[in-house]
Amino acid sequence: MSGRRGPCRGGGDPVTPLVLLSGWGCDARIWQPLTDHWPDGIEVSAPDWPGYGGRPALAQPACLDALAEAMAPALPADAVWVGWSLGGLLAASLLERAPSAPHGLLLLGAGPRFCDPEGVTRAELAAFRRAFARDPAATLAHFQCWQLGGEPSPREAHRRLQALLGDGPTPHRGTLAAGLGWLAELDATAALTAPPCPVYRLAGERDPLLASAAVAEANRVLKHAGHCPMLSRPGDLAVALTTLARRCAAEAGRAPGTDPTQQESPT
Repeated sequence: MSGRRGPCRGGGDPVTPLVLLSGWGCDARIWQPLTDHWPDGIEVSAPDWPGYGGRPALAQPACLDALAEAMAPALPADAVWVGWSLGGLLAASLLERAPSAPHGLLLLGAGPRFCDPEGVTRAELAAFRRAFARDPAATLAHFQCWQLGGEPSPREAHRRLQALLGDGPTPHRGTLAAGLGWLAELDATAALTAPPCPVYRLAGERDPLLASAAVAEANRVLKHAGHCPMLSRPGDLAVALTTLARRCAAEAGRAPGTDPTQQESPT
């Protein structure tokens, strides 16, 4: 899906562009289950991060400035960025490095920091990084199972994940290691305290990687979903993302004057 945009289905209506950014260990194909659920007027792109989906890795995978430069063509200012998990943390960190702010930022299963005493602790992440250094492939496979623990059927979610990602290119090892470093070190609190655009958070009510307080504080909580609602509840996720993206576009003065929050469907 790298760099491809979905069709503009809205006729003459204003278009809301969305840029979908994946998380650690998953390339842009993770978003494919949402393809048939986007409504009219939504235009979607899902670029891969460097080192994912067969895209060349950065010479310095852990350099945020190099990442911002590499991603700039895929992160237009007239779009709403949607960052999932590490993708959300990176998107928030790139706000201050972008030439222009986007119309909005939607954080899915993500907050200003990854580690939390009530979620994934620093000790747990440190142990995970040691395991990755010993056996990257096995550790990646373990994580892909772990993150599915909150879905209604983890086994079925894993089957769907494998069908999407199983035959594709393996993420670059150095990029994966850099991503674990970012999960340990990045803190986007300052960027999200006074952001240059509207920011909204979404979370699955049973996300095993988030603290319960982080789930409760989200603007939208997806019922009967965990960390990967694109696998378990793609239709509801598309509705939630569309609603909040249109709210961002309205705040930016690019959408019709009606209040999109009045059209929300319960999730």
